[in-house]
Amino acid sequence: MSLLEYSLLAFGSLFAIVDPIALVPAFVTMTARNSREAQIRMARVASAVAAGVMLLFVVTGHWIFKLLGVTMPAFQIAGSVLLFLIALDMLYAKRTAARETDEEVEAGTVKDDIAITPLAVPMLAGPGAISAVLILRSQAEDWTQHLALVGSIGVVCILSYVIFRFAALGVQRVNPLFVTLTARLMGLLLAAVAVQFALNALRQMGVPLTF
Repeated sequence: MSLLEYSLLAFGSLFAIVDPIALVPAFVTMTARNSREAQIRMARVASAVAAGVMLLFVVTGHWIFKLLGVTMPAFQIAGSVLLFLIALDMLYAKRTAARETDEEVEAGTVKDDIAITPLAVPMLAGPGAISAVLILRSQAEDWTQHLALVGSIGVVCILSYVIFRFAALGVQRVNPLFVTLTARLMGLLLAAVAVQFALNALRQMGVPLTF
């Protein structure tokens, strides 16, 4: 896989699973009582924390697998199943519990600061995003692709901050049809990525695939 192909895969899959556009309604609901400046600060902190969490797993992923005795193909298959389930929820325009639950959103509405939890974790950097990061890390062939993964994480989190900032500045009334359409498109992309991750794992295990 070339550097360009890997970079597009990393950015596309991470943006699809994080999907900050779909999180705008929850962000607005949880920060309705806060000032505009506080909303922007929480968006900035949440995006930075989410980036830090994902980068932490980029650095420590190898040691985690070694400590638990989990092989990468096994994790890729498990991760692809999780990503596919999230993709199905997105395709049907449902809020997936793997990223946020009704209880977390409700708890966020009564918190003074929702930046770290639940906004950063698990809404931005949830199990799906962490699984995608670990799988992408395992598929990086050299240091340039590792840098591309780090860069993709940074770009996705910066875009998340920009989207939340726009919401805080008064663009929170996003057309529900636009949110639904975006979620379904991201879900379709994520489903394809999940299947590809599973196929890659099967190839690593020596399963003969002729297509």
